[in-house]
Amino acid sequence: MKPGKHRYLSYLLRLWFVNQNDGGVWRASLEDPHTGKRSGFADMKALMQFLDQQTQEAGHKMIDRDPA
Repeated sequence: MKPGKHRYLSYLLRLWFVNQNDGGVWRASLEDPHTGKRSGFADMKALMQFLDQQTQEAGHKMIDRDPA
């Protein structure tokens, strides 16, 4: 996403389950439709950390660009 171009974040989310030992884990990938960039995540915690970081950065850009 180019800074200041959009007031939203958009991703294509893919989730799949992987069996591991006596259990399993959900894996995820996000694709940015604006850039085509893909990011992969080994578990839901990593996905949520990424989304938290992205929304914080985008929020700061919105505040800097469009002060109330």
